[in-house]
Amino acid sequence: MKKYISAKIVSAFLILVFSAVNAVSQEKSAEDLAKSLSNPVASLISVPFQNNFQFGIGQEHGYKYLLNFQPVIPVSISSGLNLINRVIVPAVFQNDVILNSRQNGIGDILYTGFISPKVSKVTWGLGPALSIPTATDDLLGSKKVLLGPSLVVLAQPGSWTVGGLVNNLWSVAGSSERGEITAFFGQPFITYNTKGGMGIGVSSENSYDWRGKRLTSGLVAINLTQVIKFDGKQNASVAFAPLLYYANQNVNRPEWGARVSITLVYPK
Repeated sequence: MKKYISAKIVSAFLILVFSAVNAVSQEKSAEDLAKSLSNPVASLISVPFQNNFQFGIGQEHGYKYLLNFQPVIPVSISSGLNLINRVIVPAVFQNDVILNSRQNGIGDILYTGFISPKVSKVTWGLGPALSIPTATDDLLGSKKVLLGPSLVVLAQPGSWTVGGLVNNLWSVAGSSERGEITAFFGQPFITYNTKGGMGIGVSSENSYDWRGKRLTSGLVAINLTQVIKFDGKQNASVAFAPLLYYANQNVNRPEWGARVSITLVYPK
């Protein structure tokens, strides 16, 4: 019954999102805008709303809805450098993921500041990543302040975008009731963008616990994106991705999932 209801929810979101494709922009800049959105350190103000649906989690076959609000704001700090400010604010609604219980609320906020050259043959960004223990429920956060370096490197030959993003965080403060954390995150990605602003690509998101010596979260996303305009004025991008999960067998990983996103775009 849960799977049937979950499938109906996902189907409703897909119908809603892809009905907007009828308003696809035919401007020559659609491909350029799509390529910029494939670049995590592009000089482009964007406001993504990423909806993640996860089903069949653990022995109780729980479900989880994760909304990531993740604005990206570039700031010029010199004639040759930008500071790309990226914030991820997670809102979580889950049931039967942790024992037979339900948790709703905000998770820990992650800020990353990439210093990136404005002109470079190979695009890169380097800077600090900071996780702040803002979770409104103890079971939705680490109760630790995490700090470490983050790096993104990519190339965009022709219509392709190929690259990866990594960070490594250490716990530097927070509750003594929780164990110390040393965690790695890696996200390789590849995307092909068409002249009409459509993108087809594959990405992978992996979290590794150095202390526990195990992969705590891993997924592959097959990404389909399309640049559109709302009311002929507001640039945006809609995206859909089926999610395939893998991780350590002792981790409550989902059986399957889907991601539906909309990104508002404000070119500088």
